Amino acid sequence: MKHAYVFPGQGSQFPGMGKALYEGHTLARDMFEQANDLLGFRISDILFEGSEEDLKQTRVTQPAIFLHSVIAYATLDQPKPDMVAGHSLGEFSALVAAGALSFADGLLLVAARAAAMQKACEVQASTMAAVLALDDEKVGDICAAVQQETGEVVVPANYNCPGQLVISGSVKGIEIACERLKAAGAKRALVLPVGGAFHSPLMAPAKAELNAAIARTTVKAPSCPVYQNVTAAPETDPARIKQNLEDQLTGAVRWTQSVEAMVRDGATRFTEVGPGKVLQGLIAKIAKGVTTDGVQ
Repeated sequence: MKHAYVFPGQGSQFPGMGKALYEGHTLARDMFEQANDLLGFRISDILFEGSEEDLKQTRVTQPAIFLHSVIAYATLDQPKPDMVAGHSLGEFSALVAAGALSFADGLLLVAARAAAMQKACEVQASTMAAVLALDDEKVGDICAAVQQETGEVVVPANYNCPGQLVISGSVKGIEIACERLKAAGAKRALVLPVGGAFHSPLMAPAKAELNAAIARTTVKAPSCPVYQNVTAAPETDPARIKQNLEDQLTGAVRWTQSVEAMVRDGATRFTEVGPGKVLQGLIAKIAKGVTTDGVQ
């Protein structure tokens, strides 16, 4: 029986997030103030008092979720994870929880990632779409066919759970793919309100900037295995961890496969740390019989 800790990604933010932590824990207050200093603006004020629109700013969203998750984890009473994982952005939170990244280095990496991704989004109009109730392999085949026939970029991006896959690509590519996916029997193929084609080749313009930030960051051996998005496998080698962080920018988030691997390796309890309950819901659909709970 092993205990896994998991960390959410973008989309889990909400107005007022982290305020209870700030007001209830001296350690949390100190960490939020350190983050304000490191980022050069009072992100805590935006989290506690800002609107949903304020929280959607790229420079805010990713650091906000990272901060909520990592600070919530820091206030727990001596957590002892047997393994950790994070969904997309959440992978950085997981690495801090496992001691592979320091709090400051993790925050600065996340801020650099957000800035680089924003620039990539401005290079070409792009988007993502959620596909429901269609086999993963079928979705992949349709995406590949659209790419081959039209030259438009469209790829599977987030394997969230069985019957829920997010695709990513150019606006035109996503439009064509959505029509074909619905014709093939998808219950829904819905374009998402996102700023760009995350986890696709269209994020390549952000790679140089992010890779430079990763290269100058110290990554230590984690205290437990980290199941990374691009491999869905337990990683403990700092060099491999760095490479997987680089590849994650343009590669798919293999969340279904990661949870399945964690269960095969003995995970029976999953604790989601951070805003929302999205991962608890996904895990319940991936792995029947495991226990899920959350800490915010």
